[in-house]
Amino acid sequence: MNVLEKPSTKRGKEFLAAVERSRGLHRPWTYPPNTPEEFNAFIQRLGQKTRLSYWVCTEDGELAGAIDISEIVGGNFCSAYLGYYAFAPHNGHGYMKAGLRAVLSEAFTRHHLHRLEANIQPGNTSSRELVQRLGFRLEGFSPRYLKIGGRWRDHERWAITAEEWKALRLGAAR
Repeated sequence: MNVLEKPSTKRGKEFLAAVERSRGLHRPWTYPPNTPEEFNAFIQRLGQKTRLSYWVCTEDGELAGAIDISEIVGGNFCSAYLGYYAFAPHNGHGYMKAGLRAVLSEAFTRHHLHRLEANIQPGNTSSRELVQRLGFRLEGFSPRYLKIGGRWRDHERWAITAEEWKALRLGAAR
C-alpha cells in the first residue's frame, strides 16, 4: 500500500508544503520543520548513528507522513524512541499504519533493536489508537515529559518489544 523513502533535500519544497497544509492536524501534538532552515537542519541530523528517518509515500509517490526513530542506544539496551506524523489529506487512509508496520519490521530485524517507545500526549486519540492497533502497550504516564510548542506537556509511554512484535506477526500469519 505504501512506500518508505529516505528523506532527502530533493523533496524539501514538497515536505514544507505538506507541513504547511497539515498545521491544523499537527498542532499542538508536534511541530515538524516548517522553514527551509529547519528542514536543512533536519536533513543534516539524518547522518547520525542514533537516528533513522523515513517518509511514508502514497501509491502515487505523494508524501503521506514522516517516521523517525531517535536516540538509538545499543549494547544491552538496544532501544529507541519512535515519533511520527501524517500529512493532510492522506491522514486516516492507512498510510501511517502501513508505514509504521514496515518501520517496525526494519527496526527489529535489520537494525536489531529490542524495544521502541512512543511518547504520546493523552489527548492525541488518533496517535494512541494507531500504536494500540500495532501492538504497543501502555507503560505509564509522564507528567511534563517533553517540551513541545514551547510548553512542557504530559505524555503516555507506549512501547513494544521485538518479542511482542514477532508474536503479533506470527499470530497474524496463522
